[in-house]
Amino acid sequence: WSWLEATPPALLQLSDYLLTHYRKGVRPVQDWRRTTNVAIDVMVYAILSVDEKNQVLTTYIWYRQHWIDEFLRWNPEDFDNITQMSLPTQSIWVPDILINEFVDVGKSPDIPYVYVRYHGEVQNLKPIQVMTACSLDIYNFPFDVQNCSLTFTSWLHNIRDINISLWRQPELVKFDKSVFMNQGEWELLYVLSHFQEFSVKGSDSYAEMKFYVVIRRRPLFYAVSLLLPSVFLMVMDIVGFYLPPDSGERVSFKITLLLGYSVFLIIVSDTLPATAIGTPLIGVYFVVCMALLVISLTETILIVRLVHKQDLQPHVPNWVKHLVLERATILLCIRDRKKFYPSRTQSSDISQLNHYGCENLREYERVAGARPLPAQGESSPVVASILQEISAIRQFLEKRDEFRDIAREWLQVGYVLDVLLFRVYLVAVLAYSITLGTLWSVWQYA
Repeated sequence: WSWLEATPPALLQLSDYLLTHYRKGVRPVQDWRRTTNVAIDVMVYAILSVDEKNQVLTTYIWYRQHWIDEFLRWNPEDFDNITQMSLPTQSIWVPDILINEFVDVGKSPDIPYVYVRYHGEVQNLKPIQVMTACSLDIYNFPFDVQNCSLTFTSWLHNIRDINISLWRQPELVKFDKSVFMNQGEWELLYVLSHFQEFSVKGSDSYAEMKFYVVIRRRPLFYAVSLLLPSVFLMVMDIVGFYLPPDSGERVSFKITLLLGYSVFLIIVSDTLPATAIGTPLIGVYFVVCMALLVISLTETILIVRLVHKQDLQPHVPNWVKHLVLERATILLCIRDRKKFYPSRTQSSDISQLNHYGCENLREYERVAGARPLPAQGESSPVVASILQEISAIRQFLEKRDEFRDIAREWLQVGYVLDVLLFRVYLVAVLAYSITLGTLWSVWQYA
């Protein structure tokens, strides 16, 4: 028993054998001309956040690297057939491979050990929270696809000292989603890998391995919360054209819609991404929709002003009648222009009253001619007064009929122009919507 207690475990013997004379500050090669090859691999675990304003992408990756350390080799038969063991990372040489796009130190867990195999292969496996700078293009929001790179390179050693290679085949890296958490806002499409050499101002060449993380935003939430309310408000604006243009209800209705859309834009302003170098297309879409609402309200005000009945309106010019009541009705396929006339009940009543007054005057003259004529001094002033009053009433009724005819003509012109402007507005809205829908469909399924 004393002999067993005096013999240290095989792992302790092997650790002492490897680290007693180990110098971690020296690159682990017997011949300094030999290059240390570091094979790396990246597996994306999660997309934590995409900060469009600061152009920062935060991802959580599983990073793996391995290299050959010629000073960490042993014969397994001498140490109880041990073929691999873990050693503290702080005790051995580790390549200085960093990510060029790093902008902040993430909250990555500290893994203090590496695995070492008997032939000198060192495997360093660790999860990293990566906060990297990325040029984010938000023009296609919310159907945008982002391509952010992670560039791994040695910060100090040139390619003659440390070379970088890919641990797995590029095809395996590209479509590996085995550990990706696919429940967030962003969807991982693929990860591309590319090796290249670079030099700075004629200095030594350095090896770097680029991983392009291509992600796509899921647009359903934004389509429901941003696009659909805007579409509903625009549809209601189009429906508002069916209100009579000669009433004030259409103006009130469209002002209410414009106010509601302004409140909607204030609410969604915090949802839209903001950058200093560009504006998303959906922001332009909202601004154009607001402009269309303003144009619709302006058109309604002009039509109401046109058809409003005023006694001092002039007659409709002949060229306006020719263009609007003849050419425009043919262009708009309006077959029955009489449907634009308002009800003529009042006008008919006035005509009947005028006609009735004239008949009474003729009847009075006929009866007066059949009776014995009174003295001239008695009848002449009474008859003259009656005839004067009836003439004044007749002139008044004729003048009022003329004013109503003028108002009726302008009302007809206003109705035709309202139909014309409504169809132009409808075509503009449909063309704009179809164009944006086509663009977003192409971007989403590209």
